[in-house]
Amino acid sequence: MNNIKENIAKNIMRLRIEKNMTQPELAKKLNYTDKSVSKWEHGTSTPPIDVLKEIADIFGVTLDDMVRDIADDEYDKIYTAKENKPNKIIITLLAVSLVWLVAIVMYVYGSTLAGESYWILFIIAIPVSATVILIFNCLWGKRTYTFIIISVIIWSILATIYLYFLSYNPWMIFIIGIPLQIATILWSQLKSNKRRK
Repeated sequence: MNNIKENIAKNIMRLRIEKNMTQPELAKKLNYTDKSVSKWEHGTSTPPIDVLKEIADIFGVTLDDMVRDIADDEYDKIYTAKENKPNKIIITLLAVSLVWLVAIVMYVYGSTLAGESYWILFIIAIPVSATVILIFNCLWGKRTYTFIIISVIIWSILATIYLYFLSYNPWMIFIIGIPLQIATILWSQLKSNKRRK
């Protein structure tokens, strides 16, 4: 029990300092006195579980993070990853916007200089964008999103082929998507062999 008390004390102090928050500022958010926060940080008392949950929410961590003894390098890894999440989303969106910029430039070129309408480029940009998202999701995202992204890639590629060859009425191309979608569903049900420590 003492270890948990010490962990809570250390984590409250570390999180508060990291967020450049004073004890009175944290106390005000929780409707407690700064003396209570000081006692929590010194380990002479612990906050009630509902208050501990509120503290965790304020700092954007889990209750588990509040009670665990987190080594300094693990702490840095956990909180750096949480802080970088918005950057990862922005980087992904920048890469996708680059795909659409290329499609627009090629469309404008075709319409103005070549005298052709390359409207199909906007359709092609959909599976290309989904592929870019898939790559970044494999690097930073969750495995559960991969199923959705692969499904979008499959059906958007088939739709692109259908629209490109529309004059031939190639509706049967969508039949190819059925076994691909079944394979994607089955793949998504595979369990990861990674053991949790």
